[in-house]
Parts: sequence; C-alpha cells; structure tokens
Amino acid sequence: MTGRSPRPSPLAVVLLALLAEEPMHPYRMRELIKERAKDKIANVAQRNSVYQTIDRLRRLDLIAVAHTARDEGRPERTVYEITDEGQRTLHAWLTDMLATPAREFPEFPAALASMALLESGEVLDCLCRREKALAGELEASRAELAAAPELPRLFVIEDEYRAVLIEAELGWLRSVIGDLRSGALAWTEESVRALAQRLGG
Repeated sequence: MTGRSPRPSPLAVVLLALLAEEPMHPYRMRELIKERAKDKIANVAQRNSVYQTIDRLRRLDLIAVAHTARDEGRPERTVYEITDEGQRTLHAWLTDMLATPAREFPEFPAALASMALLESGEVLDCLCRREKALAGELEASRAELAAAPELPRLFVIEDEYRAVLIEAELGWLRSVIGDLRSGALAWTEESVRALAQRLGG
C-alpha cells in the first residue's frame, strides 16, 4: 500500500485488533465484538457493516484470506488474517487516535446549537428524557463494571471512560434542566428574532 495512510473507523480498528489476536472468519469477529461488549464502540447492528469493512480492509491490503473452512453442517467460511501492512497501519492508527483529539461531529451539540427554534418547555421535556436515559446507561455501565471485578483494568478501560463521560454530561445536563425550570435560561420566538437581527445588523 502506498500514499497516505487510510482513514480509520472504529469498526476497522476493532476488526484489525481481533485479527491481530488470531485469524478468524467474519461471523466469529462479530460474535466476539458482541461478547466483549465492543459493540458499544463499533456499530455492528447491521451484519453487513462487518463484511463491508472487511472488503475495505482487503482492498487496502491490511488483511488477506488465510484459508477457507467448512464446519460440519455449515456453509464454507472465509478466514482472514492481518497482513504486515495491517499490523503497521493498526499501530499507526492506535498511536494517532490515542494522542490526537479527533474533530468529531456528534448529533447532540448540533441540536443544542439550534434548540432556540423550539419552545423552552419542549426543550426541557427533551432534556429530561435524555437525562433519564443517560442515568439508566450509567447505572447499567456501573453494574457491568462491578460484575467483572476479575477483569484487569486494561480490558474495561473504555467502559470506565464511557462512564466518566456520561457522569460529566449528566452533571451538566442537570444544571441546564435546573436553569430551564427556574427561568434562568429562557427565550421566546420574539427575543430570538430580535437577537438574530441585532447580531446580523
């Protein structure tokens, strides 16, 4: 492979990391991702996404066909292995992703930036629902961490990070909800229009 390093995706990183352990077929990769709860960091809800990413990794010469295998009563399966170029690329991706904050564009900040188009009561209702959902996620995340005390921190560190992010968002979200309830954060369609005209003029 020549030229610029290909762009990583969470799923591509996870698949290469699995193949760095041992050669395996796509079905086994998807099952391991779910067994190890890596489906929280890489989207495998659609089975096709694994096969599409594998095709991309093959075109980039980051993985190759090791052999085909047929278990009794099952269709033939292609087993993939990571290439030397795949090992080098995975190393480059990991060091870059760990060291460099990425410019990511999640949905929530985009909605916050435009929430003045909604009535404050509607925003309050939405944020209360979000707060409830996040509180449930945090509780589940803590329960999962507590249920696996024998696992070294190395293998649950992404769950730990996710729990910290949820906690931070919940603290901020509750302060915004409090301000909406008290009226400290409030707006009307007229006030938004007036501010837009002032800023635009």
